[in-house]
Amino acid sequence: MRKVSAAVLARLPRYYQILADLRERGREFVSSEHLGRLLGVDDSLVRKDLSGVVSGVQRVGYHVPTTVARIEEVLGLANAKEAFLVGAGSLGRALLRYTGFEQYGLKIVAAFDGDPALIGSRIANTPVLCLGEFEDMVRRMKIRMGIITVPAAAAQEVADRMVRSGMMAIWNFAPVALVAPPDVIVRNENLAAGLSLICYELQGKMQSDLSGEGAGPGGGGRL
Repeated sequence: MRKVSAAVLARLPRYYQILADLRERGREFVSSEHLGRLLGVDDSLVRKDLSGVVSGVQRVGYHVPTTVARIEEVLGLANAKEAFLVGAGSLGRALLRYTGFEQYGLKIVAAFDGDPALIGSRIANTPVLCLGEFEDMVRRMKIRMGIITVPAAAAQEVADRMVRSGMMAIWNFAPVALVAPPDVIVRNENLAAGLSLICYELQGKMQSDLSGEGAGPGGGGRL
């Protein structure tokens, strides 16, 4: 397989979801045109995206089981990954209850929090432990991925703990950009930024729709 660009990597999970569903339905082959319709993109983009992952069969399309297996290999989905989550508040609890991570090979084996009322409880069968035990547990269990769901003010301190304990990847849901060594993978999921973007686009669409109301036949925009 050739090196896959970051843009393609961002789209591959969508391909994976659709192709995995087709595989479950017993579909053996799928064309780039059909995949494009399901994804809402041009079929030429489908062929370009998958060219670095798997080879299609001319006039037949892509072998669904093989394509699913190749995407799993590229994304590392076939390898089980264990993670610790820090912050068992509302967002943390939502992530602990989300069963979709299993499809991507991720298992959150424990959560950590500083609230005495939460310590010792279980959320979706995941134990909530004292934050003071975090570093020792990381080293003993050799956990390499951390998930941050604490408030912004505490996020950098938690990230520093993760780095000190030997974690190699941090998935950050706190609305703050983390500082970490260059050899530590950091993925920031800024929910506020995503909301701002969708609100901005929605506002533009609503303004466009309103401006077009008076432009129809006989309208002219005049009263």
